[in-house]
Amino acid sequence: MKMAEKVLVTGGGGYIGSHCVVELIEAGYCPVVMDNFSNAIRGEGDVPESICRIEKFLDTSIEFHELDMLDRPGLEKLFKKHSFSAVMHFAGLKAVGESVEKPLHYYHVNLTGTINLLQVMQAHGVHNLVFSSSATVYGDPQRLPIDEQHPVGGCTNPYGKTKYFIEEMVVDLCKAEKNWNAVLLRYFNPIGAHASGQIGEDPQGIPNNLLPYVSQVAIGRRKHLNVFGDDYDTIDGTGVRDYIHVVDLAKGHIAALKKLKDNSGCKAYNLGTGTGYSVLQMVKAMEKASGKEINYQIAPRREGDVAACYADPRLAEKELGWKADFGLERMCEDVWRWQSQNPNGFNAIIS
Repeated sequence: MKMAEKVLVTGGGGYIGSHCVVELIEAGYCPVVMDNFSNAIRGEGDVPESICRIEKFLDTSIEFHELDMLDRPGLEKLFKKHSFSAVMHFAGLKAVGESVEKPLHYYHVNLTGTINLLQVMQAHGVHNLVFSSSATVYGDPQRLPIDEQHPVGGCTNPYGKTKYFIEEMVVDLCKAEKNWNAVLLRYFNPIGAHASGQIGEDPQGIPNNLLPYVSQVAIGRRKHLNVFGDDYDTIDGTGVRDYIHVVDLAKGHIAALKKLKDNSGCKAYNLGTGTGYSVLQMVKAMEKASGKEINYQIAPRREGDVAACYADPRLAEKELGWKADFGLERMCEDVWRWQSQNPNGFNAIIS
């Protein structure tokens, strides 16, 4: 029997990382997870609660290491222990607003951490990378929908710049070292949760993303939603985004992992649905899914936000054979199932 390929998942205790761990296991891979708990909740045995729950509902065991990307000796030790076929790199700081306030911190963690990872991969002969990038690399869109030929680098915040700089590093590395293969996945706006309701998005502190905030208002944890700006040139004046179900997103990573076998150097793909929804449309969809009224107030625009941003995802369909399956209704239903089963996120005790 062929041994399952081992894939290192950095930041695998987080929202997107944990959903990718599920898909990796279901696709027959053996994920090894590292996380530093900067955005993951500690569960039993000092393992992220998300990973504990996946072990239960998939009836499996997952190897976990508490490790920071900035811990170079720790990374060396991990790569000496395992023979990885590829790395899925999610670990990093990701709040747009915080990055504007603490740019140096974001550059240090995201860039230094990734340089450490790439150098250790290089030293241990691991040359396959799937990188968790972002549509923020496109900056304020010059045209819509955004395809992969759209100019990158005009980022409106330091978070987006860290993703852009990492992409550039990986592009240069793949040019210089012909045995390297990388897929850069530019996410649009991941929402939703696993159908089990056992894992989902559980932001620490005040949520930066729309859907967790809306669902916390619906469950009664927050009084109202602030809608940042209602004077954009959009259908109802509120910001328009391309929301993608996190399970669809995770399946895109499995498709990317398979693509690495083609030895095609460095490739970038958009993972989105191609449809934009406004903030107020999302509020209505969540009201329908939850059966609750969601109070909101209009607040001033946020620095670094753009009016509209949605993907042209056709290249991923053509070259990865991947396409988003889930529509808005299903995304909101899954968000609500997760939120209502876990009113306080992973900290909740399920009776």
